[in-house]
Amino acid sequence: MAGLFSSGTLEQIRAASDIVDVIGSYLPLKRAGANFVALCPFHKEKSPSFNVNPHRQIFHCFGCHKGGDVFGFVKEFENIDFPEAVRRLADRAKIPLEFEKNPGEQQSRHLKERLLQIHEQIAQRWQNALANEASGQIAREYLAKRGVSEDAVKLFRLGSAPELWDDTVNWAKSKGHELALVEQAGLILHRQEGEGYYDRFRGRLMFPICDEQGRVVGFSGRVLSGDEKTAKYVNSPETPIFTKSKVFFGLDKSKRAVLEAGHVIVCEGQLDLIACFMAGVQNVVAPQGTAFTPDHARILKRYVEEVVLCFDSDEAGQNATVRSLDSLLASGLAMRVAVVPAPHDPDSFIKANGGPAFKQLIERAEGFFDFYLGRLCATNEVRTDKGRLVVLRGMAEAVHKTGNGVLIDKYAQKTALRLGVSPDAVRAEFKKLSRSKPAAAEPVEPPAEESPRPQPPSNHEYWLLKLLLRHDELVDWAAAHLDPRWVQHALVRQIVMQRLAAHASQTWTSLPAFLEECNAPEMQRLITESTTEPRPLPNPSQQLADVVLRLRNQFIDRQLAGSMQRANQPECSEAERLELLHQQQELRHLKRQPVESPPAG
Repeated sequence: MAGLFSSGTLEQIRAASDIVDVIGSYLPLKRAGANFVALCPFHKEKSPSFNVNPHRQIFHCFGCHKGGDVFGFVKEFENIDFPEAVRRLADRAKIPLEFEKNPGEQQSRHLKERLLQIHEQIAQRWQNALANEASGQIAREYLAKRGVSEDAVKLFRLGSAPELWDDTVNWAKSKGHELALVEQAGLILHRQEGEGYYDRFRGRLMFPICDEQGRVVGFSGRVLSGDEKTAKYVNSPETPIFTKSKVFFGLDKSKRAVLEAGHVIVCEGQLDLIACFMAGVQNVVAPQGTAFTPDHARILKRYVEEVVLCFDSDEAGQNATVRSLDSLLASGLAMRVAVVPAPHDPDSFIKANGGPAFKQLIERAEGFFDFYLGRLCATNEVRTDKGRLVVLRGMAEAVHKTGNGVLIDKYAQKTALRLGVSPDAVRAEFKKLSRSKPAAAEPVEPPAEESPRPQPPSNHEYWLLKLLLRHDELVDWAAAHLDPRWVQHALVRQIVMQRLAAHASQTWTSLPAFLEECNAPEMQRLITESTTEPRPLPNPSQQLADVVLRLRNQFIDRQLAGSMQRANQPECSEAERLELLHQQQELRHLKRQPVESPPAG
């Protein structure tokens, strides 16, 4: 599981990432004895069953049975892969990763850190200008007019860039930042004639754009003057920390709501998103502009299986909805479209009708191909041959991209109904038109059915796990007296064998590191459950001796039963029967032998 990362690097990051501090930055933790508890973020519950053990640096939920170390929590909570979880915790702890230690990578990392610092500082500068300076008055009036609350302004860290050519330039000088670096951050521009720089953002309402970790990586500035020659929005250029096609506005704040809802609403602009979020519809994101890219789709695929597109009701917004088809289909995401009644956008609709009405609009969102068929029929004259042909070709091209025969036939019938023609004729045309088009995208395979959870271990095998994983001092005795063949439960036996092997090779370092080696999810669940469970273990030495004795005797009983069954078979020869009887005597003698207790700890 470690992949790119050595065990030493993982241990260094783990040691610098106290699990209580990390999980406490995501969830409100409450102390309960030696552990901390919270409502589980991975399933709905009314009483807390999510436990964090600071001593062993692991977590476990006794409701949904998820468990792991600090890497596992970040991986599950952020819905990212293991290497990305390691990177995020390394960033948090300011620990360079091994592949970042060559001079080129170190220089790149240092540059990104400086750019992030500059972005955070200028975000604070513009926040202060909006809240306290005379230069922010126009922006304050605009926000009041648009009904953006003070809570929203603070939550989304809105700011105001003064209407000056050199405000950011002078600010950067006062902070000691190199102007060439501030230019690389996309905040200032080099004059085309002569020496010096000037501000990129001037007289604009500023929206900080954050990555999924909540770090400011860019800005979008809305013009506040009525100058028609000025672009309505100016965005940060691509920089080492900002790629427009890979960032959503608001995802850092909405990702938990997105996971809980099971679908994500994609709207067009920052103010639309803020209006949705503050009205209680928080499973919402916005791309930078209307361009929806394959990278955007891949990001959303990490969180959900369904997207509801809710762009503006104008022509540009509806065209952007149609253009999103290819990227969403390629990622395997299901699509619906919520159409806001003209002349509204989501922001104005919510202001006029309220959050509950917008929720209903989302709930009633129709499938993408129903929306597209309706749009084709609305924008073409279907009473003419030319108009019908455009609708026919448009639907054939769109549905054939799915590669799904059922969908193709379904929308051939719906198209026929809308055009008032025979379904068989439309099917034939769909088939004919598909031959003249590029090959359809490969259909997305349905997710594999989740395999049922294995049977839990017996009480004795469960307690064996608890004792070996919670009491390191007992492992030496167990290595000398316990035969792993005595353990029936396959996962418990594998965990026990790996624990004894780590002891024999002297490679045991910590329980979280052991979790990384036992990378099967069910193994991790057993480990975290058995070590996090709050029940005390009185006299663990004697308990281990009793458990080992019981497991040994149960194993002998199984051996005896098998031997007696073989001896009673008609085909068993007399010599074989005598040998089996001798084995049975030895097994009964072995069962009468005591098991020496380990020394008390």
